[in-house]
Amino acid sequence: MCQAAAGSTPQQQQSAAGSTAAVLDEALLAKLVCPLAKTPLRYDVEEQLLINDELGVGYPVVNGVPYLMPMRGRMLHQEGQEEGQQAGHS
Repeated sequence: MCQAAAGSTPQQQQSAAGSTAAVLDEALLAKLVCPLAKTPLRYDVEEQLLINDELGVGYPVVNGVPYLMPMRGRMLHQEGQEEGQQAGHS
């Protein structure tokens, strides 16, 4: 059975909204990549998402566990991207 290395368990951090959010270990975060693009991910503690800014996809982190399956990813819409996409579909 695989055991977690010392210090690899998620820590708890108080968010601005008052809820407690898990914080991923920096060493683990440095090794995680997007399952689609194989590029590094940015961790948003407030939203509990690992984000690929290039693709605009966020993967959930639930109780400190990252779910890096393409089917679990969700598109993160930004105003500038939505307007550009809508203009291209006219």
